[in-house]
Amino acid sequence: MTSTVVPTTGQTEAAALSAVVFAPPAASMLERVACYYCGGTSSTAFITAEDDLTGKPGTFCFVTCAACGLRYQNPRVTLEHIKAYYDDEYIAHRKKNDWGLLTGFFNHVMEQHDRRKDRLVRRYVTLGPESEVLDVGCAVGAFLEFVRRLHGARITDVDFKDLSWHAALAHAEFHCGLFYEQDVGADRYDLVTMWHFLEHDYDPLRTLAHARAALKPEGRLVIEVPRLDSLTFRLYRGRWPGLQAPQHTVLFDKAMLLKTLRKSGFDVVDYLPYGAFPPFFYVFAGAAFTMLKGKGLDLSKAITPYFIGNILFAPILAFDHHLNLAMQTAICRRRK
Repeated sequence: MTSTVVPTTGQTEAAALSAVVFAPPAASMLERVACYYCGGTSSTAFITAEDDLTGKPGTFCFVTCAACGLRYQNPRVTLEHIKAYYDDEYIAHRKKNDWGLLTGFFNHVMEQHDRRKDRLVRRYVTLGPESEVLDVGCAVGAFLEFVRRLHGARITDVDFKDLSWHAALAHAEFHCGLFYEQDVGADRYDLVTMWHFLEHDYDPLRTLAHARAALKPEGRLVIEVPRLDSLTFRLYRGRWPGLQAPQHTVLFDKAMLLKTLRKSGFDVVDYLPYGAFPPFFYVFAGAAFTMLKGKGLDLSKAITPYFIGNILFAPILAFDHHLNLAMQTAICRRRK
């Protein structure tokens, strides 16, 4: 995947690094796949996308299944080669923690994100020292460490990348690898969460079956994913942050998410047209991606205008639960 491309003047730091290290994926690094929902192999072109976040080169295609209507990436980068797209430039795995004068504000915002997650799940699950909680796609494990400190719950984290070096995972049972290949136990968890994980998955139905088996009979599964039939998708289309190619393999609108959950043996307890993730990120990043046209977003330079914009948009964002801006959340239980 190495390249001898020399970055040109004016490229962002992220784009320059990507140009040096990455070349567009070769045909041998891609694979064609059947529809994740129905197994169909007939499809029509839906939309193309680039790695707008880090600026790694390549154009990736999403299709619409002719049989069931699911939108998914086809062809997709193979499991062997997708790992390189989750390097330290990937937003959830960044090691950077010094943001200058904004460091304190940044840390406050990140903790507020975990608080929003906690408030959301506690509407459906009571957590305490006897609770078992599993987070799939945990990244550096900040959410469950917050849950452990606040409620004393026993925590288990799973991620595709080995991030066990991070301090937030010190008290967790950590599993590295594909979730559906991990022995996390059966009938064990009061709560399983997937915060922006399912859209990355290479076998969503298998993952959901594994989560169903891991839940206690009265446990709850909470899934948050980008919403394809949202205002920000209609606004940005091919530069919509929810595409996030090639890491995102499947795109869910409301109807398809609910159908997928029911097919996987879940009853949907509640559906929310929003999530814990700040919707302004999609407003801001979509505008930035449109201007940068695939060159990558340098977060070090973007953080100040992001926070200023977040403050200016606060009166609108106060109504985000009713605006269908970007996110959706489903709360599920095992079907008896």
